[in-house]
Order: sequence, then structure tokens, then C-alpha cells
Amino acid sequence: MRAARWAGRRERGSATLIRLMMWLSLTLGWSFGQALLYPITLYFVLVLRGGRQASREFLDRALGRPATTLDVFRHFFAFSCVLLDRLFLLSNRLRHFKINVTGLNDIESALSRSRGCMLLGSHLGSFEVLRVVARRSPVPVKILMYRGNTRPYSRLVEELDPMLADSIIEIGEPEAMLRVHESVARGEIVGILADRAPQQDKAVKVSFLGEPAAFPTGPLVLAAILGAPVVLFFGVRTGHRRYQVHFEHFADRVTVDRARRTEDLANWVQRYAARLESYARKYPSNWFNFYDFWEHRAAALRPAEPQSARDAAAAVPFRDIDRSSGRAAAHNRRSDAPLGAGS
Repeated sequence: MRAARWAGRRERGSATLIRLMMWLSLTLGWSFGQALLYPITLYFVLVLRGGRQASREFLDRALGRPATTLDVFRHFFAFSCVLLDRLFLLSNRLRHFKINVTGLNDIESALSRSRGCMLLGSHLGSFEVLRVVARRSPVPVKILMYRGNTRPYSRLVEELDPMLADSIIEIGEPEAMLRVHESVARGEIVGILADRAPQQDKAVKVSFLGEPAAFPTGPLVLAAILGAPVVLFFGVRTGHRRYQVHFEHFADRVTVDRARRTEDLANWVQRYAARLESYARKYPSNWFNFYDFWEHRAAALRPAEPQSARDAAAAVPFRDIDRSSGRAAAHNRRSDAPLGAGS
């Protein structure tokens, strides 16, 4: 399976070069790091044909018009900006950052039932802003994620927050689901990205930006098993060091009738995809699934595997995007793992 192959795939990139770039940015400041992003982004826009194709296909749909080269550059640049900001968010260097939060009442309502809740996120925007908000949470926040092929950039960046490891529940560990159940039972929050997953997850095709796209059913299956309230989460970049965090009630409880399991799951996934589409149209430059999301090229090129670029595999953010095909090197939703989400 294509996704299974990704799970065992070794990342590319020099940890030494990444560490140098991180040190320069954190030592000389955000403005220095930001200045470096312009030539870096331009270079990768020029050389990564697959990334350009994936970006243009998404932007055509989200913008409702043919995307221009400038649109594509802005899309790549927004991704690199979020990766730069990640350094400062995780190291708690929040000076000059402005993070607005809406929908906290939905979280409070979900937690008022003497039980935890589940957050469904996506690869739209920054997941790190959730961690910033989580530092002020009255209850612990756990992140359910797949780390089988964690990239050098991710490993090094996570060292900036010594407490981060304690908040991660790693998919694939024998006790992972037990820890999720225990966390919710204690009244804690468990977050997961629900638009793609790493291994052999069952998926369903639902309408997304005008055409069927495959989404994993695993996150909704987990929500149904937990029986906890579900809240959507979107942490979108709105400008230089500016983020808007949206929490939005999704369901008091996800219910699935055994006799109608396939249909019920498809309905829940469609509801999730519809809300994701709404935010993707509103914040198109925050869409960070740089691969053939609708599987057009994948269908033509099978058995080759799609590739993805959620995180930087090198000091610059886009080396992970396949240069020759435009398919993502990581996450394939059609054969994704039940509960997975890359960070």
C-alpha cells in the first residue's frame, strides 16, 4: 500500500543544516529568518513541479478562478512562514505574536459534562498555535499523532519545548488507545488531525471543493467509540506573526448505527469535509496538503505512491515535495491509518 510504504520511508535532509538555520533564526531574530524565506521559497517554487501542480489544483478550486504564479508563490510562502513561526511558538517566544481565539465557549460547554472532549483538526494552518492555547487550558491537552517517519526538522523543533513529548500519544504504540480512553475519562482534551492518516485506514469519498476526495474514517470511528463531545479546531495564519484560532462545536456525540455503519460514517465525514472546505475557501494559503489530494495524477501513475510535504525535510520547508511527479511523499488518505495525523 502506498501509505504503508510512506510510513517506512526515510526522510531526506541534513540535521546539521537544519540546526544551523534554527540557530540563526532564534539568535538573530524572526525578521532575519523571515528575510531568508523569500529566496528559499522562490527556489523551491521553481524546482518543485509536483508541489506547484498540487498547489495550483487546490487554488483553482478554492479561489474559484485559475490560480496565478503569484498565488502559488504566496501559497508556498505561507507554508514556510508557518514553519518559521513554529520555532518561536514552541520555544514560547511569543513577543510580537498576536493570537486571537474564538469559540472557547464551545470547549467549555464540551468539558462541562464531566468528561473530556475530542478536537478534530486538519492540515489547514498551524497545529502549534493549539499548543500555545493549550498552555492556558484548565485541563491537559493530548495530541494523538503518527511519528513513524518524523523528519529532522520536526525532531529538532520539538526539542524547543521539553514538555511536548508528555502531551503526545503516538499512534502505533500498544497502549495508545488505552491512553486516549483514560485521558477522556479524566476530563482531558485529545486532539487529532482528521484530513489524512499514515497507514491502511479505510476511507470514504465525499464531496470536497466540487469533487469527491477520500478522507479517512478512523478519526470519526474513534469519536464514536469515545462517546465524547467533538469540537473542530482551525489555527490559521492571517499575517506576519498573526493567527486566528477557531473552535467550533461539531457534535455532542458521534453516533454510528451498526446497520447503517457505512452510510453514517460517510455522513459524519461529509460534515467534517464541508466545514474544512469552508475554512479552506476563506484561508486558501493555509492549505498544507501539497500533494494530489483528489488523486488525479495518482490514478494515472499507479502503482507509484503519492508523496506529501507537511513538514520540512531540510532546512528549507519544501524539499519533501516530490520533484518529478507532484505526488506527496507522505500521507495518502485513501489508505490512511485509522487514527493518524502528521504533525
